[in-house]
Amino acid sequence: MDIEFRKITDFPRGTLAALLRDGYSFEPKFERDWDTQWQEFDDFFYDNPHIADFSGFMTVLQETPIGFVSWNPTKLPEYTEVGHNCILTQYKGNGYGKCQMREAVRRIIAQGAEKIIVCTNEICVPAQHTYESVGFQFVKTSEEPFCSEYAGQRMYYEIRNTRRDSE
Repeated sequence: MDIEFRKITDFPRGTLAALLRDGYSFEPKFERDWDTQWQEFDDFFYDNPHIADFSGFMTVLQETPIGFVSWNPTKLPEYTEVGHNCILTQYKGNGYGKCQMREAVRRIIAQGAEKIIVCTNEICVPAQHTYESVGFQFVKTSEEPFCSEYAGQRMYYEIRNTRRDSE
């Protein structure tokens, strides 16, 4: 079955926070520590639909949102940083995350980014594999200031817009 990529605002308020809760449910401490920020993020995107539709999209399978990705374009054209990126638990392991990230990279490059930055946590090994599978290169680790006791260090990755470099 084919997935499609749709505007975040095609779905009701609360969808982003619900996807994050499910996507990080493998470690319940994420929800305990991050739920307020996830809800604030959801509220911000739905209160600012022009930002939501420029800086992210929903991944949809049979009319059901199964994931989403967002990014911060405020440093364009120098770089864009990927923010949230998740797939519902029941859909993980089917290549949807890789397709979603490949589409995000395509859109961010189309917006003119010279470089795309993403970070994840040491505990999120599948996310690391997803980033590497679409061309991100590992750059560094740093201490996780919020949840290091269960999430480990932060892992940073970058991908450069080689099309811009060759122009």
